[in-house]
Amino acid sequence: MDFARKVVKALEVPYTQEESSSGGLQFVSSDDLLPVPVEERTWTALSYVAFWGSTSINVSTWMITSSMIVNGMSWWQAWLVIWIGYGLMTPFIILSGRPGAVFHITFPVVNRASFGIFGSLWCVFNRAAMACIWYGVQSSIGGTCVLVLLRAIWPSVNDIPNSMPASSGTNTRDFMCFIIFWIISLPLIWPPVHTIRHFFTFKTIVTPIACLVFMIWCIVKAKGVGPIIHQPGTLHGSELAWSMIVGISVCISNMITLTTNAPDFGSRATSPSAPIISQAWSIPFSYGAICLLGVIVSSSSQTIYGYAIWSPVDLLAMFLDDDPSGATRFGVVFIAASFIIAQMGTNISANSVSAGCDLTALFPRFINIRRGGYISAIVGLVMCPWNLVSSSNRFTSYMSAYSVFLSAIAGVMATEYWFVRKGHYNVADLYVTRKGSWYWYNYGFNPRAYAAYIAGILINIVGFVGDIGIPVPAAATHIFDLNFFTGFGVSSIVYYVLSRMFPPLGAADKFEEIDVSGYEERMTSSDKDTNSKDDTTEKDLSV
Repeated sequence: MDFARKVVKALEVPYTQEESSSGGLQFVSSDDLLPVPVEERTWTALSYVAFWGSTSINVSTWMITSSMIVNGMSWWQAWLVIWIGYGLMTPFIILSGRPGAVFHITFPVVNRASFGIFGSLWCVFNRAAMACIWYGVQSSIGGTCVLVLLRAIWPSVNDIPNSMPASSGTNTRDFMCFIIFWIISLPLIWPPVHTIRHFFTFKTIVTPIACLVFMIWCIVKAKGVGPIIHQPGTLHGSELAWSMIVGISVCISNMITLTTNAPDFGSRATSPSAPIISQAWSIPFSYGAICLLGVIVSSSSQTIYGYAIWSPVDLLAMFLDDDPSGATRFGVVFIAASFIIAQMGTNISANSVSAGCDLTALFPRFINIRRGGYISAIVGLVMCPWNLVSSSNRFTSYMSAYSVFLSAIAGVMATEYWFVRKGHYNVADLYVTRKGSWYWYNYGFNPRAYAAYIAGILINIVGFVGDIGIPVPAAATHIFDLNFFTGFGVSSIVYYVLSRMFPPLGAADKFEEIDVSGYEERMTSSDKDTNSKDDTTEKDLSV
């Protein structure tokens, strides 16, 4: 038994705070769940611009306009949809991240305020599972970038004999490239969240240069921008309108996970105002710019090869066919390396940090953000993501449809902060399991939140079934095309009504962003007292 206790003690996360949670329960509190210390609030407005510039540049975003143009939109209609879709999501991201920026707490803790101390665990588990799955998928895409880079340096890598069985779903060459990407990504999980902003800044400088070089290279090879730019749309009237709505929904689905965990990065802000203006313009601009580059490059590829190639990785690989020159191979190396950096940055910002924060809340005694990030990487490896992506062409539909569940969570959280308690927080009560505390509700669960959450899912459930291939009425399909707004709206309305009928403890009449517990002031005073005692002890020792 002593040995077992020593093993458990060795696995525990160090808890350095002098003042533990009021309830004395280590399973609801840890250093990474407590408000971010002042010295770690280092994200300025420029940091958020770099963050979104970094996050937007990846292979998936590059290709997001492809389905819209293939389905009959003109390039400018598809680009307009991009601006509308990401522009609509920007206010939701800012509003969702506001509690993090004001009280410097992460998504799992913010979620406790609306769903309850224990009720939040289901929401956190959902978000963590999504982050782990997407880590594997993005790593799989990163592996294809590594393959292109290695082919440009050592063309013989393409001829590596396969020693893996067909049942594995991959081959020796592709698996090797996946493992290389997976391994080189691991060091980026180690730095604390408040310092990883430097990598985002680096990525924001390097990858746009590579994207511009790629675009100019394709235009020169095609002797123009290609026919897609001049191709008119074939959709009109209501058909065009619904296609645009579906396109907007795709953009929203691409952002819903980042919307729910906006407090994770908002908590590192130097001031509550830092994420507002910077995100208001950088989000739509960043995604609009990268999607425009994708359209131009793909349009040029149609002139070069006779058909449009929407994947930048596939297009780069084709540049290496037919005995390329040394200059061509060098250019491919630079661009492929930049795409590898892009995929790594997206995996950190959207997946490993999110998974780390979420898993910390599920097992705070044994997991911190760093350990949670590495767990997401391990899950991303053992899930064999190449099988998940290739097993069905509906994989993207399954993942996008998951926004139904996350939008209902986001609706409850936003309404709780902005319309029920109206900015009033009791930060100290976010870490206790005591009856009578603000977020205890009914044995740690808020029934109002779960009723609203289920209502937000039910409005979209029929359309969700249709999205995975089962025939449903057209009306249900159209409702599902608006799944974020219907899920968010219904859950918000139901939660607000129930909270008015059965007001929770701390419900406010006037909006004011204030911590009624004075948690930060108390902790600051405690630190000062500790420093004063240390100074006194040093003087006594010197005497």
